[in-house]
Amino acid sequence: MNKLENKLTNFSNALERLKEAVLEYKKEDSSDIVRDGLIQRFEFTYELAWKTTKVYFEDLGIVDKNSPRAVIKEAYSQNMIVNEENWLLILNDRNMTSHVYKEEVAEEIAQRIAECYVKEFEMLLDKIRG
Repeated sequence: MNKLENKLTNFSNALERLKEAVLEYKKEDSSDIVRDGLIQRFEFTYELAWKTTKVYFEDLGIVDKNSPRAVIKEAYSQNMIVNEENWLLILNDRNMTSHVYKEEVAEEIAQRIAECYVKEFEMLLDKIRG
């Protein structure tokens, strides 16, 4: 298995786990623990999304994209992602989950994960797979 195939498998698996967390989170009686688990799975999925995309670009000969923001910008310019604003919000939320913890912020991010970010990850995965 080459590097891109390995990254794709890991990204796909992380996304499936994230979707499981979203289903649990959407239940009426879901707890803060479920929300926090959802956010943790989002963090893993995000990291694998941009790193998989970076490896995809490297396979195409684009080797100068070394940060999440640079990879997102390139993915947008290559039409691999449609909504750059959503991806920049994903990037911002990922940074927020690492550095700040407030209940209201966690709830807002969890809502965006469930309502928007999973779809963005799915569309990117489909584009990379071709």
